[in-house]
Amino acid sequence: MVQAFDEMGDGAGSRAPYAAIREWLASTPPEVFARKRREAEMLFRRIGITFAVYGEGGDPERLIPFDIIPRVLDAGEWQFLARGLEQRARALNAFIRDVYHAGEIIKAGRIPSELVLRNESFLPAMKGFAPAGGVYTHVAGIDVVRVAENEFYVLEDNCRTPSGVSYMLEGREVMMRLFPDLFARYRVRPVSRYPEALLETLRSVAPPACKGEPTAVLLTPGPYNSAYYEHSFLADEMGVELVEGPDLFVEDEIVFMRTTQGPRRVDVVYRRIDDAFLDPTVFRPESVLGVPGLMRAYRAGTVTLANAVGAGIADDKAVYIHVPEMVRFYLGEEPILKNVPTWSCARHDERAYVLEHLDELVVKDVHGSGGYGMLVGPHATTSERSQFAAKIAAAPDRYIAQPTLALSTCPTFVEEGVAPRHVDLRPYVLVGADRVRIVPGGLTRVALRDGSLVVNSSQGGGTKDTWVLEG
Repeated sequence: MVQAFDEMGDGAGSRAPYAAIREWLASTPPEVFARKRREAEMLFRRIGITFAVYGEGGDPERLIPFDIIPRVLDAGEWQFLARGLEQRARALNAFIRDVYHAGEIIKAGRIPSELVLRNESFLPAMKGFAPAGGVYTHVAGIDVVRVAENEFYVLEDNCRTPSGVSYMLEGREVMMRLFPDLFARYRVRPVSRYPEALLETLRSVAPPACKGEPTAVLLTPGPYNSAYYEHSFLADEMGVELVEGPDLFVEDEIVFMRTTQGPRRVDVVYRRIDDAFLDPTVFRPESVLGVPGLMRAYRAGTVTLANAVGAGIADDKAVYIHVPEMVRFYLGEEPILKNVPTWSCARHDERAYVLEHLDELVVKDVHGSGGYGMLVGPHATTSERSQFAAKIAAAPDRYIAQPTLALSTCPTFVEEGVAPRHVDLRPYVLVGADRVRIVPGGLTRVALRDGSLVVNSSQGGGTKDTWVLEG
């Protein structure tokens, strides 16, 4: 396997952004790191920031491991990423708008019609409907990996209900509390403005019928959801009500919230519920999480849902292959951020290549998330590869494959001391009717097991604070 790029630098010297970090690591006794890690865990547990993993035995509200060594990006690196992220978010929004209206990209032959129209994430209920401000993906979590000094790739796009931002915010708070002296050596751009930026974004897409300051709420599935802490945290930070389905009702195609002072009209719903559960009169009739009549009010233009219903069509892993073409088609620009080379198992010749090279590739279910439904070929057994080959043969449309990238590494505090571990980055892109907002940084996820490339928290990964330096 190709040697991974170490973001701190090799043994001969540090890269400039990490100079003070290397000095700090060399001058700090291991027992201090061990104590600080215990303090960080205690703080996270006291705060209550937990993450339940569905189907997992043991503690249903476990902590995501937090690494106390920050990841550092300099101003130039972040400027490049931010430009690419904004460009990509604009193209994804244009694509969603297009496929629910004229379908120009399909007519032009730039993307196969069956990939969109037969996709389970494509919702006919959104055909011909334009949400307020023309925005579909208000909050995008775009996963980025690095493989060299100046080489970044987008691994996947999360356009439905991306999570994890609370770990970015709380991780920064914990780091500032534990290591004020280290912060004094750097000029780190703050991330604390994210809730304010999110609220500004939500208010910018209030429906035209809204008079005065828009009323926004955060709709959660409830306390049994794995990201419930994040839902309550963001609602509190924005100063909006955290509501569950029964807290809302629809009357005369208008959404109201039940309060002790009587019904209050709602203009914007930041929903953290999947499409299928939003409205039992349109989608799953057995859903008790959503609001009957919500889609009727939405289509009447009296309420905005963020993210838009049907936005998941843009984060399908088979659709991902075509995002660079979306940038060219809708924006008339060359993509700033590159895609990872990707093979579609739906195509006969590409499927044949994938099956012949399973020991070299990462294979993913196009509708999978959280690290589930994937095969990391080089780390799989012969039996596991054979079983996955059978899955591909049975349902080729469900799978794509990518090369096993040598993800960059960052110094990480593990049981044996400080060692390099593979990382990715999920920045959060906020798209409003007025402008795009991106908080400098994001959630760095780290694969804590030696050699592992799977950073997902549901698969044993952890998180790091991401420092973007002032220019």
